[in-house]
Amino acid sequence: MLKTVTTGFHIFSIVSIACVSCGGGHQSRPAPDTDQQQGKTLAASYCQSCHMLPDPSLLDKKTWITGVLPAMGPHLGIFAYGDKIYPSRRSDPNVSRNYYPSQPIITFSQWQSIIDYYASSAPDTLAVWRGGDTIRNNLDLFSVYWPSYKSNSPASCFVKIDPSTNRIIVCDAISKKLVLFDKHLRPLDSIAVGGPIVDIDMEKNKWIICNIGNINPNDEKLGSAEIVDVFPGGKLKKRPTPLFDKLARPVQIAESDLNKDGKMDYLVCEFGNLTGALSWMENLGNGKFKRRILRAFPGTIHVYVDDYNHDGLPDIWALFAQGEEGIFLFTNRGHGNFDQREVLRFPPVYGSSSFSLADLNGDGFPDIIYTCGDNADFSRVLKPYHGVYVFLNDGKFNFKQKFFFHIDGCYKAIAKDFDGDGKPDIATISFFGDYKNHPEEGFVFLHNKGNLQFEPQTLSDGKLGRWLTMDAGDLNGNGKNDIILGNFAVGPSNIKSSVDWKNNPPFILLENIDGFKH
Repeated sequence: MLKTVTTGFHIFSIVSIACVSCGGGHQSRPAPDTDQQQGKTLAASYCQSCHMLPDPSLLDKKTWITGVLPAMGPHLGIFAYGDKIYPSRRSDPNVSRNYYPSQPIITFSQWQSIIDYYASSAPDTLAVWRGGDTIRNNLDLFSVYWPSYKSNSPASCFVKIDPSTNRIIVCDAISKKLVLFDKHLRPLDSIAVGGPIVDIDMEKNKWIICNIGNINPNDEKLGSAEIVDVFPGGKLKKRPTPLFDKLARPVQIAESDLNKDGKMDYLVCEFGNLTGALSWMENLGNGKFKRRILRAFPGTIHVYVDDYNHDGLPDIWALFAQGEEGIFLFTNRGHGNFDQREVLRFPPVYGSSSFSLADLNGDGFPDIIYTCGDNADFSRVLKPYHGVYVFLNDGKFNFKQKFFFHIDGCYKAIAKDFDGDGKPDIATISFFGDYKNHPEEGFVFLHNKGNLQFEPQTLSDGKLGRWLTMDAGDLNGNGKNDIILGNFAVGPSNIKSSVDWKNNPPFILLENIDGFKH
């Protein structure tokens, strides 16, 4: 049985990591065919060894030369080229001195060939794909409610609907406060937390909260897993001692008995920065844990625990969003051993932001809903490949893309049957949308018409926040899935909008009514 673990926060500040993309430099020259081929060969050799080779067509020429490409130089041992100093974290005490090569591993001539290849092959501008042109403001499945609870500058980094208690949980990254609301959006209790809470693994009277430590990119190990006890009436109390700590910007913690020894272990997604890992904390008993690494790469952003092969052992699906972007399947072989397979692979400039599992075609096998749209890296341009994708399962857990809808800066998608017709619909949010020209992309509801045909809809209130986080569930117990959107109004300032998000509520509730009006 699938165990869905909802991550409320996604890293909106992806930075360069080892092999985040190929090449670097601020100089370019017209490249003869022979030089262009040499640059292509070199790029394949030095970049493809650790991630999918990014095609020059994925970004415009200026972005390659002045943005993404210079970020690679230090990872090849080139920290300066011409009159430009390349960005690196050599002086960061939290980064190992062995992280960067001490000497260049290619010559400056080879480096220039890589620069010339991307500069001469990339388009001057990216093609514009206007998915937003088809989004209609006719969504009448939901009534919108605002909380009376106010925040001076909303920074909701986590929202969650708890159907078992008909309550809502919200965390604010600036005030570092966790607030519990009843179904009428009235606050029941709040507690101070040591840092932004970006995920909660919930039990009846106990929450395992994931404290990221510091939202901004860093390599410090300030994150932790902590326990909050929930008492009758909604009273909250955080235990003084963390379950475990010294984590590298964790974004999700999921409880599961991975080695089937009768003790609950914990999967940990350490998104990190230059370094990070997907690991699990083996429960040794008596409050002791042993860290076991599944994949020692940064960027783990979301996991699902699911016994996909029905052998009684919990397997793991994981999305990595930095460098080697892709969805990996870790098959449990017992006794704490896992096989690893890369199920889907994406270029390192995609900005993977979320994935989920749902049976969209009714064949009994889980399909993958994937979004990409993180745009806070070295390529802050609108990208025609940002949006929501559907990859269908062939029944043997091979996946093929069957649907794409363009949404600039798409950040999360949730697939549930919202209208009660037996077909999963898809609710999406954007954190890096083209709000100036297409504010309707902030919240898009893809109404499933069958046969992978979706009608894109929105509502006016969908423009009122900069939605970083979203959750769905039956809040009021009427059997219908509601939606909560979390407003993070203080995100990267390169995004412009006519709406003053800071004066709007920290979250809004989309309460599911009786269905579509006809």
